[in-house]
Amino acid sequence: MQIKILGAAGTVGNSGFLVKDDSTTLLLDYGLNPGKNMVHPMHVRPKDITALITSHAHLDHIGYEPYLYMGKGIPHYATAPTIEISEVLLNDLIKISGERLPFTSAEVQNLIRMSTARAYNEEFSIDGLKITLLNAGHIPGSAMVYIRGSKKVLYTGDVNHIESRLLVPASYDLPEVDYVISECTYATRDHEDRAKEEKRLIDFSNEIIEGGGTVLIPSFAVGRAQEVAEIYYYNNFKHEVYMDGMALTINDILLRNSEFIKDPAGLKMALDSVKYINGWAGRRKAIKKPASIISPAGMLVGGASVFYSRKISGDPKNGIAIVSYQVEGTPGRSLIDEGEVMLDGKLTSVKAKVLQFELSSHSGRSQLLEMFKKLKGSPTVILVHGDNDSCSYMSQELNGMGIKAICPKNGDIIE
Repeated sequence: MQIKILGAAGTVGNSGFLVKDDSTTLLLDYGLNPGKNMVHPMHVRPKDITALITSHAHLDHIGYEPYLYMGKGIPHYATAPTIEISEVLLNDLIKISGERLPFTSAEVQNLIRMSTARAYNEEFSIDGLKITLLNAGHIPGSAMVYIRGSKKVLYTGDVNHIESRLLVPASYDLPEVDYVISECTYATRDHEDRAKEEKRLIDFSNEIIEGGGTVLIPSFAVGRAQEVAEIYYYNNFKHEVYMDGMALTINDILLRNSEFIKDPAGLKMALDSVKYINGWAGRRKAIKKPASIISPAGMLVGGASVFYSRKISGDPKNGIAIVSYQVEGTPGRSLIDEGEVMLDGKLTSVKAKVLQFELSSHSGRSQLLEMFKKLKGSPTVILVHGDNDSCSYMSQELNGMGIKAICPKNGDIIE
């Protein structure tokens, strides 16, 4: 068996991995980093691939997949919510960055047409290889990919072992493996206690709104927006909460795929408790009164959150709650590091109160180590989806524990 790294080595993003066993070649994810300096994965020819398997619907894992569907295309497997959410996110990517992409919405539709939904723990075969998707706990529908051929391979995708309001966490009870392709995003540190972070968010929101201000919560449309709605609901938040943008479309997808949600009834009640904003008239109305507004995009790159940040950032009575990871070079990262946002083409100092809240959907250092300690067999751990420091730190720690770990480069082949 051979594993080739196409992306996500030494960085967070543009994931892609080829797993070849005899004449069968599987592609696990094919993403890009859609920021200002768009980063593509390494080239692969569709005719060389037997099938594509997607771990979850984030652009750094799916953003280049339509490229594979300019012709006949190849079979594609993922969970049902991953397929539905991918269609929404990819078409939105084309709307924002179409001129920079080598594919159109026609290729997105080809991808969806060639897709087959698989449930968690349902074994299926691809040319003699046995495949099982396991809950990854990252976002709704996210999966670890377990492959059995001449060797056993587990690809974690993005994995989270910390329970959230929205999702059941990933299990530490994993099958025996020879190779583990694992993310190491937070290899060097643990996350803050989630209950304390929820309380901080509620306290901050109360402070701003009771002072006559508006709270903007830029949130990823998939998972984070819904989790914030649940945090407000289960903490008996007394003020008005609005939700806007693509999150509204994702809400419908999640409610249709309730088996991937920890408490579907609770999610529905939380979403019923917020007010949906549809269109610019609703946005202009919501911004005029004290309330909390949950709106994509999570890093202030496009989406309705850009409109809201322009309206509220200049007033010190308002607040901006950052609840998502902010990639370097994004407006959200600039807001945290420099206290500035880009308004009308120029950087402007933000007067609104800005606080960051750690509601990560990735395992921290302790959870990653626990996962590796409990692996069955004597696997080699291939560390990806983390910066060079994270990979180096984790590989040294694992090797010191007697677990073989390597930090590959893009293009490397592991046999």
